[in-house]
Order: sequence, then structure tokens, then C-alpha cells
Amino acid sequence: MSLQISSAFDGGNIIVKDLTDPKDIRLDIARDHQSDFYQWFYFRVTGPAEQALRLVIENAGDAAYPMGWKDYQAVVSHDLELWHRVPTSYDGKTLTIQAETGAGSVYVAYFAPYPTGRHRKLIAQAGALSEASISVLGQTLDGRDMDLITIGKPSDKKRALWITARQHPGETMAEWWMEGFLERLGDPDDPVVQDLRENAVLYLVPNMCPDGSARGHLRTNAAGVNLNREWADPSMEKSPEVYLVLEKMKEAGLDFALDVHGDEALPYNFIAGTEGIPDWTERLANLQAQFKTTYVDSSGGEFQTKHGYPVNKPGNANLTICSNALAQKFGALAMTLEMPFKDNADRPESGFGWSPARAKQLGRDAVEPIVAVLPDLR
Repeated sequence: MSLQISSAFDGGNIIVKDLTDPKDIRLDIARDHQSDFYQWFYFRVTGPAEQALRLVIENAGDAAYPMGWKDYQAVVSHDLELWHRVPTSYDGKTLTIQAETGAGSVYVAYFAPYPTGRHRKLIAQAGALSEASISVLGQTLDGRDMDLITIGKPSDKKRALWITARQHPGETMAEWWMEGFLERLGDPDDPVVQDLRENAVLYLVPNMCPDGSARGHLRTNAAGVNLNREWADPSMEKSPEVYLVLEKMKEAGLDFALDVHGDEALPYNFIAGTEGIPDWTERLANLQAQFKTTYVDSSGGEFQTKHGYPVNKPGNANLTICSNALAQKFGALAMTLEMPFKDNADRPESGFGWSPARAKQLGRDAVEPIVAVLPDLR
């Protein structure tokens, strides 16, 4: 049986250059459509059972974030349920992955994928929660639905909380986080959850970039647009995903926003704040600090505050970025949560690194910090 490599499936991405030798398979990652961004890969190798594979991605050195390959290990799965890390090395130009075919088939990915089918199931299950409703804000450029989950009935006494995930489609850990968050919201015996649901309406967008997700993009939508640079002036022609969500935010109101992402290079969970917006205040600073401190405690230290991005100087924030734009426009606490593609360097986990299970748990652990800031959001 000869080797075959395919990526013609939901979220797939790879270019096969040479697979004549299983110990020296040569590959490239395809660029996002109409964009120079690339780093996400996801493909299947089929062939003889227990075949050892050496997979060399030749264009890794020119990827969007080459520092992301340092100390990185790819993930593989033989059943599309359990994803584990495999030996991976980077020489400054090429990324080499060691794997084996198992029963004759192995999937290889940058991080555990979150496929469209699982997204549809997540939306359906969320609709079964008490006081939950599912709506479609509109369609993307490829004609896919922009799903919104609303939990709670709006009133003047309730805060409007928005959580968005996966603006960058290759950052699949963001939707795994959302799955964990939603699972906890469904627990009727959790007193912290009940406190949250009694005092807030939650607006959740689990996948901000369904087109890029299906196409196997790292960072952009069907037009090659980075959605997290569209929040100052989105359009239905280039960035309908942002346009539709922002219009709904204007209609429903916004007291709090959390935009969930993944970071290629930094091996930590952290918050990128909005300190650089023109209207940053001591009130917002105190709220942000309270959220972060509570998250450290609720996550048992999985979330941390020592490592992260440099803080913007006053007035220097990029207002095209989601959290900056929302904090400035609504005078609200808005933050970006980042998770690693690698592992949490503070709490390394051999064999799995940062994983769907850990991302889901970090989602569950987000309830306490949200409740901690809830009374002072207005």
C-alpha cells in the first residue's frame, strides 16, 4: 500500500511536495486565501499500518510567526478524539514531525481542530439551556451562518456580557474554551453560575470566522482579511462577521467583552488589556486587575499575570483591534484572553501540552472572574 496525504476536508491545509520516502516526506503549508498569513496545518496520512513517518514542512521558516515553532510539538490523532504531542524539531527553516500511521491512518495538526460539525452540535446543545436562544446574525462571504447564543432575558438591571472566540480561525483552542464555558453555564446547582445568570445576559459568538475555519486558514476570512483589525470600520463587503456582530452589540448594549484567542509564541495563558485607549480610566484599571486576580485563583494558577504582551502607552492603542475598539466605544471592560499553542510553561503536561481539555477547563474557570467584576461594570 502506497502512502497518501490528504487535506480536502473541513479545516484541512497542506501542500504535498514529495512523499516517495516515508522517512523524508516533504510538505508546505498553504497560505490563507488572498493573504500572506500561514501557520495552521491539518492533514491525514494513510498507508501501511505502523509505518514510521518523518514529515518535513519546508516553508515553516517563513510562516507568520516563526518564533511559534520554538519548543513546539505537533499534535496527532488516530481516532479524531484524543490528540497527543509527538516529537517535533525546528532548525530555523524547516519543521520536522515524527509520527506513525497506527492502524493505517493518522491525522496531524498544528493544534486539535474544532470542526464545523462539532460547532453545530455546540450551538444545538446551547439552545437547550434554560433561557437560551439561538439566532443567526447574517451570512459570511462564503454563505455560512454567523451564530449567536443569547442566554438570559434583557432588562435594565442586567449587565450585557459579550464573549467572542476564534476571530483567527486557526486558534481553535478558543472554541474549545467556549465549549467548557457553556458546559458550566448549564449547571443548575452551581451557585456562582446562578449568580451570573440572575444578573447578566450573555451574548456568545463561539466562532467569529467560520469561513476561515472551514478553509483551513490561520488568521483570515474568505477575503483574506484579519478580522481583529476590522473593528473601527467593518463592512459587509470585506468583514461581514465583524459588521454583523458589532451592529448587534450596538442594539443590545455592552458592559463587558472578552475576546478569546491563542498565541503562537508565548507558552502562557494571559490577558491583553486595553490600557492604551484614549479613555482609559482608573475604574477600568481596577476592574481589569480584579478580573485577572480572580482568574488566577479560580484556575488554580493555570491563568497567570507575569507574562504577556507589552502594555500600550496611554493613547497608543490600536483601535481597529476588537477589545480596544469596544472598550473605547462603550466605556466598558474589554479584554483579550490568549492561550498557548504549545504548553503552559508554568504547568507543563507531558504528552499533551496545552490541550482541548485544559482549554475547556479554563473556560469553566472564567465564571468566577466575571462574577467578581459584575456589580461594578456600570
